[in-house]
Amino acid sequence: METDCTRDDLPVNGVTAPLPAGTRLLHIGPHKTGTTAVQGALFAAKDLLPEHGVVFPAHTRHPMEAVLAACARPAMMGDTAPTGKHWTRLLEQVRAAGARTAVVSSEFFADAEDDETVARIVEQLGGELVHVVVTLRPLSRIMPSQWQQYVQNGLRMGYEDWLTHMLRKAPYEQPNPSFWRRHRHDRLVERWARAVGPERITVVVVDDRDRGGLLRTFEQLLGLPGNLLQPVPDTANRSLTLAETEMLRNLNKEFRGNGLPDELYSRLVRNGAVMHMKNACSPSPDDVKILTPEWALEAAAGITAEMTRNIGAAGVRIIGDLRLLSAVPKAPVPDGVPAPRISPEVAARALYGALAAAAEAPVRHTSPAKARTVHQTSSRELMRVLGHRCLKKLRRR
Repeated sequence: METDCTRDDLPVNGVTAPLPAGTRLLHIGPHKTGTTAVQGALFAAKDLLPEHGVVFPAHTRHPMEAVLAACARPAMMGDTAPTGKHWTRLLEQVRAAGARTAVVSSEFFADAEDDETVARIVEQLGGELVHVVVTLRPLSRIMPSQWQQYVQNGLRMGYEDWLTHMLRKAPYEQPNPSFWRRHRHDRLVERWARAVGPERITVVVVDDRDRGGLLRTFEQLLGLPGNLLQPVPDTANRSLTLAETEMLRNLNKEFRGNGLPDELYSRLVRNGAVMHMKNACSPSPDDVKILTPEWALEAAAGITAEMTRNIGAAGVRIIGDLRLLSAVPKAPVPDGVPAPRISPEVAARALYGALAAAAEAPVRHTSPAKARTVHQTSSRELMRVLGHRCLKKLRRR
């Protein structure tokens, strides 16, 4: 890398000066940079924070609906659309913090795409009291994790094809325009710096070799005692294996091909099959990993080099070593990678999750004259019947 990323304002002896009391610490992610770990630890310590002058003003670990509403972004596929009431409620909780420091964390703040939206969010949260924290990891680690997350929201495109669209097909916006809005990290920092000034932005480089380092950094920024923030296991947030992702991707194709409603996907697939599978099944060391081809790693390294130069010159506070972001995995993609195969247990868990979600929708029996057995009905028609029954149940709710 061409630029020297050593900065005078890096932590001395690993200690970061705390932000002033009354700060509104706004952690904007982006996605796949340790946000869930931070949110889980803060929420678990919610009742202990006030005695140290800190408030976590949210009723849930992640106030996603509020942030989506603030950023004027749609809900995840099939979920209920967020409203301004969610955001207003969160703002009221932030204001109630008074002279204490309040911390708000959501990776979806990174989806705010224009200066006007960013400036409005900052002003509503407290204006000059707001200090923005951006957590960053290497793009080479983010890409496979972000792809499988998009598959969990209905994406049907394979990994290498997706990489080709994101890295080689200008304007690099299809099929997921949010990817570079979130992960062109230099522009993300610049966008928020225009609203708060570079002196009120801290970039934290996440070092994956130091598992507790990110939480220790947040403790120091908030002036909290050491080890107050503890990791909270969250199997529901784990990434899918390649086999699990491919199973879901093919299910997404069938789902779209049969014209089923998005609400059904949210209920039966993402919050039924996938959620139960992630909670009930732990990845095995033998699982085939999502491997990024060498050409994509090289392309990501070139983009990262430019991003780190721009961030290093932006005048923001940097905690950690920007050079870590340019690290490229040394192990090349091996020849003869075995095809991903879903285990019977994982498939059964996923199927059970979908059935358990579907069981909440009542099944209305047809008249004897019109009744048919399952074996007399096509799979496409069965899926449509199940879909319409669940959709009616959702609408009644």
